[in-house]
Amino acid sequence: MFPKWFNKWNADNPTNIYGPAIAVGVVGAAVFVAALLVAAGQPYATDSLQTGPRGTGMSVPKFEANLAVPDPDIELLIEDEPIIPEAGEEKAGDIYENVQVLGDLTDANFNRLMAAITRWVAPEQGCAYCHGEDGNFASDDIYTKVVARRMIQMTQNINEAWAGHVNANKEVGVTCFTCHRGMNVPSDIWFKITPVNERVEGWSAIQNRATSLSQYTSLPSDALEAYLLDTQMIGVHDLESRVAGIPGVDGYPGIQQAERTYSLMNYVSNSLGVNCVFCHNSRAFYDGAQVTPQWATESLGITMVQEMNNEYLVPLKDQYPPERLGPMHGDAPKAACKTCHKGYQQPLQGTNVIQYWPELASTGAPEYGE
Repeated sequence: MFPKWFNKWNADNPTNIYGPAIAVGVVGAAVFVAALLVAAGQPYATDSLQTGPRGTGMSVPKFEANLAVPDPDIELLIEDEPIIPEAGEEKAGDIYENVQVLGDLTDANFNRLMAAITRWVAPEQGCAYCHGEDGNFASDDIYTKVVARRMIQMTQNINEAWAGHVNANKEVGVTCFTCHRGMNVPSDIWFKITPVNERVEGWSAIQNRATSLSQYTSLPSDALEAYLLDTQMIGVHDLESRVAGIPGVDGYPGIQQAERTYSLMNYVSNSLGVNCVFCHNSRAFYDGAQVTPQWATESLGITMVQEMNNEYLVPLKDQYPPERLGPMHGDAPKAACKTCHKGYQQPLQGTNVIQYWPELASTGAPEYGE
């Protein structure tokens, strides 16, 4: 059909028609899928939590499929009804030696709780994790027992003094399992890691390095230390364009404090699996009158964690062996939002974990239902 010279030229100069054809096919398929999505709508149904007035964008959207997936740790919770004490029953403090906390429990409930704590914290090692292999349960020679005793007191204090945060929506409470989840050391504890850039001094030594504490951003890596340990004021900026004085010194935050605050807020968002408008009104972050109810709950949580770190966790430093201390400063392990929440708005998705453990609900004598 074609002249011989044309056929010879084509044979000598082959053309790659497959590359352009594949490119056209990929683009065409992308256009087709996009058109299908526009016509059919979002293929994955979403749900949202309305956190403020409608029309202001104050909502937290999530895929319904994700919302339907429970926290796998919920399956590990222990359901064990307390044993109602009878009049005249001997107390654990009278039966066993050196019972400094929980001594007012009956023998049955004392051992019931000890068995639960073992499963929450040391399911593999068993009782020996705190009491050793020699069976001398009264001894305080093992550091884990001393630490566990203080952690029981901390748990009781959280349930009693911080119900405004822990039980903001309904009774939930906390137990050892809330943080430990069957591990000796809870996940998502933290240590001091500054400076992260040893080649420089000052502010530059704590930022511009992606670290876990800065949520792998270039924001300052000392936000947890500054706000959840040193209790510094959390602040972003002043509403006035010109303010007399030195930022960060004369009572108002500067840009550096704003960056540190953003680092903390990143951490909080990731810890709870929410975005900024879960607590804040995006049109007025600065105005406390326009925040959501969750803002107050979170504020209580920050103050609670400050107390946990300074009153309970940091003072235990001398009890720990070197391998349990921080790698840079040899500091004690500390808690923050993610230690309990693990990426959920409420730890264990709001499961009532205290209902079977009134012994941990308060620092006083437990109240057992009839």
